[in-house]
Amino acid sequence: MTADPGDPPTSFPSPFDLTAPLGAEGWERMYPYYLVFSEENREYEEGALWFQDSLHRPGPETPFDCIAHEAWRFALSVFNSRIFAVPPAYGLDVRVVNGYQYATTIPVTDPDRIGERLQIFMKRAGHYYRNWDDLFARWKDKMVAQIHELEALEVPGLPRIEDEDGVMSGLGKSRAYEIVHAYDRCIASYFDAWQYHFEMLNIGYAAYQNLFQFCKEAFPGVRDEAIAQMVAGAELVYFQPDDQLKKLAGLALELGLSGRIREPGKKPEAIVDELRADPRGRLWVEALDAAREPWFNVSGGGTMYHHNRSWNDDLSKPWLGLTGYIGRLEREESLDRPTAEIVKRRDRITAEYRELLPSEEDRQTFDQNVGLARLVAGYIEDHAFYHHDWYHTVFFNKIRELGARLVERSFLDDVEDVFYLNRWEVGQALYEMVVGWAVSAPVRGETYWRREVAERKRILDVLATWTPPPALGPVPDVVTDPFAIMLWGITEERIRDWLGVGEPSPPDQIRGVPASPGVAEGRARVIRSLAELGEVEIGEILVCPATDPAWTTSFGLVKGIVTDVGGIMSHAAIVCREFGLPAVVGTGTGTRRISTGDHLRIDGDAGVVTLIP
Repeated sequence: MTADPGDPPTSFPSPFDLTAPLGAEGWERMYPYYLVFSEENREYEEGALWFQDSLHRPGPETPFDCIAHEAWRFALSVFNSRIFAVPPAYGLDVRVVNGYQYATTIPVTDPDRIGERLQIFMKRAGHYYRNWDDLFARWKDKMVAQIHELEALEVPGLPRIEDEDGVMSGLGKSRAYEIVHAYDRCIASYFDAWQYHFEMLNIGYAAYQNLFQFCKEAFPGVRDEAIAQMVAGAELVYFQPDDQLKKLAGLALELGLSGRIREPGKKPEAIVDELRADPRGRLWVEALDAAREPWFNVSGGGTMYHHNRSWNDDLSKPWLGLTGYIGRLEREESLDRPTAEIVKRRDRITAEYRELLPSEEDRQTFDQNVGLARLVAGYIEDHAFYHHDWYHTVFFNKIRELGARLVERSFLDDVEDVFYLNRWEVGQALYEMVVGWAVSAPVRGETYWRREVAERKRILDVLATWTPPPALGPVPDVVTDPFAIMLWGITEERIRDWLGVGEPSPPDQIRGVPASPGVAEGRARVIRSLAELGEVEIGEILVCPATDPAWTTSFGLVKGIVTDVGGIMSHAAIVCREFGLPAVVGTGTGTRRISTGDHLRIDGDAGVVTLIP
C-alpha cells in the first residue's frame, strides 16, 4: 500500500539515496571502508536511524580526524555492551556520508536479555559507584601518565648514516625503525586513551538517567531543566582555564601592565617576549607560564578536529578572554560565578520535590538517585579536560612531528598535510619513506601523496558547501541510549521536530531543550567558530552551533545562550547552569534562522526562543 502524499513523513532520506555534491565524487576513498555505507550491510544500515553528530563534527572531517570516531565507537560500545552491560543499550555505530559523521544507537530489545544485563550492571556499576572518588583519582593518574608518556615519545630524523654510538653500543635497530615504531605507539596510545575515556563515562550518564527516570515517574510533567538543577553547583576542573585568565587579568592591573598586554597590532607572543625583559613584566609572565601547564592545553574549538589548536599552540585564543577580563575589572565588574545562588536554588528545588513524595521509601530512593548524580557530576565534565583537551593537544602535535618527517623526505608539502591521510595511510607513507631511505631507491610516495592531498583538499572544500540532513533512515519507536538522550538530546520529540510532524510552533518561535532556567532579552550575536568570539559584545545573546570550554570566557559578557545541538547534560547546558545564564540548546536551526542583530527573548524554563520584531 502506497503512502498518501498528504500523510506526515515517517522517515528521513535513506543513506543510499544521497548523492555526492557535484565535484566531490569519489570522496569515499578518503576514509576506511568500514566507515562508509555499503551494499554488503544495506539491510542493517537502511533499517536504522542515523543522526548527524553536529555536536562533535559540525563540518566535514579530514581523513585522519576520523580516527576519533574509530576509537570512541569501539570504546563507548564495548563498555556499554560487554563490560558494564548497560541494560537497554548495546552501543553506538558510526558512518561517514559526504564527509559528515552520522551515528546510530543499538538498543537491547529482548526483555530476557535486559533482565540478564541488569544483574551484571548492578554488580559492576555498583562497585564503581561505591568507590567512585578513589577510582576517579586513579583514572586521573592513568590519563596524566598517558599524556606524559606520549609527550616523551621521540620521533627521530633520518640521518645520512646512522650514529656510530648506536652501532657500537649494540643497539641493534635503526632510527628509521624508531620512526615507524613511534607512529605505532601513537596510535596505540590514542586507542588506550579512549578506552580510559569510557571507563566511567557510560555509567556516569546512566546515573543521570536513573535520576531523570525516577523524577519523571514520580513527578508527572516535571521539566528536564528542573531535574538538572538538582545536580548543579559542582566545582569543575573545566573552570580552571577561565579562572587562570581572571587571575592573570587581576595581576596585570595590580602590576600596571594592562595597557601593554592590550597593545593593539601586536601578537600575544611578541607582548610576552617584551614583558620578560623588565622586572614587573617578568613577574606577570612567570604567572602566565605557571598557568599554561596544564590549563592552557584547553582546545580552541572542537577538540577532536586537529585544526582547533589549543591555547598553548595559539595564545591569541585566550588573549581575547584575558583582555576582556582586564576591561571588566577596570569597569569594576565582578568576575565571580554566582555559585552560592546556584547551590541555594539547587537545594530549594530538591527539597520542594522531595516533599511531594508520598512515602519515606520513595524519599530514600530519591535521595540515593540525587546523591549518585551529584557524585558523578564532576567526572562527567572534568574527564573531558584531561582527555579531549590535554591529551588531544599532545597527540595531534606528536602527529605533526611525524608529518614533519614526511615533509623532510618530500612526501608532503606542509606538516598539516599529514591530516589529509587517514591513519592507515599515514602508516603506509611512513613505511615507504623509511624503506626508501634504507634501500636508497626511488619511492612512489614523493609524487603520489602530494597529488592525493591536493585532490582531497579540493573535495573537502566542495563537501563543506553541502547541508547534511539532521538524520537518515526510519524513525525508531523509542530512544533508550543514555548518551543519545543526555548528551546529544536525541529524543522522540526532537526527532518529530526534525521531521516537521511535532506540535507546530508559531513562525516567530524556535523550540529546543530547556537547559538553564531564566528569561533574557537582547540582541543576537551569531558566531560559528571560536575565531569570531571576539565579536561578542556585552549584553548580547550568543547563538552558536555548540559550545566547549574555550568559549567560557564569553559567558560573563552575554545574557543567554542558544545552540543548535546538545542535550540537557551537554557542555553548554551544564556550564550555563553554573553561570546562572538562561539557555536553550538543541534547537537544530538556531544559527540558520537567527541573524546577528535580531532581537531575541529566550526562555530557559520552557526551551523556547522568540524572535521579536
